[in-house]
Amino acid sequence: MSFPEQIKKAAEKVTGIGRPSADDLAGLINRRTPRLYQFEDDGKTPNNPHLPLAHYHDVLQARDGLDPAALCEDLFAANGWRGAWRNGIYPFLHFHSNAHEVLGIARGEARVQFGGDKGKTLTVAAGDVVVLPAGTGHRRISASDDLLVVGAYPDGADYDQPKPGEVDLSEARKRIAKVAVPRQDPVYGADGPLIEAWRGPR
Repeated sequence: MSFPEQIKKAAEKVTGIGRPSADDLAGLINRRTPRLYQFEDDGKTPNNPHLPLAHYHDVLQARDGLDPAALCEDLFAANGWRGAWRNGIYPFLHFHSNAHEVLGIARGEARVQFGGDKGKTLTVAAGDVVVLPAGTGHRRISASDDLLVVGAYPDGADYDQPKPGEVDLSEARKRIAKVAVPRQDPVYGADGPLIEAWRGPR
């Protein structure tokens, strides 16, 4: 997280300025059906054999006086996805073998390749949320200068961040298989479409 964002986040937590109230959260969410993308193991990036990536387009509403990064943090935390950070998206291919990840696009836009070298490049923009199941490769292809992303993980997750070639793939696949489906969708909670999409394939 950049130093200015660290200061901003700390000040928001102390003062409450720029952060949504608990009552505000529901009114700041558009109802959207996620686009789902399934990626196969390509021999370098394991991806996830059962769970699809979910892309919610234009799901978060902007409001004057409200920090969109704070909205992402508080929404995700309310639904059990914590350990939030503010940053961009790394330009190198990597994945998390022991945790699912949610990415909220607070500002700007980016083209991101998901699924490894043989995956799919998606454009994500402010207001979008992408949920990556454990194992999903991702890297930034390009981005606007103002890109700001908020990432978080299901409660209790202690994520790793290997690049292809840095870990034994067979061991990574075993770790991915052990990552439980979260209890709540990071955007919509216990009744969110992500839960149905992720529990259905199993």
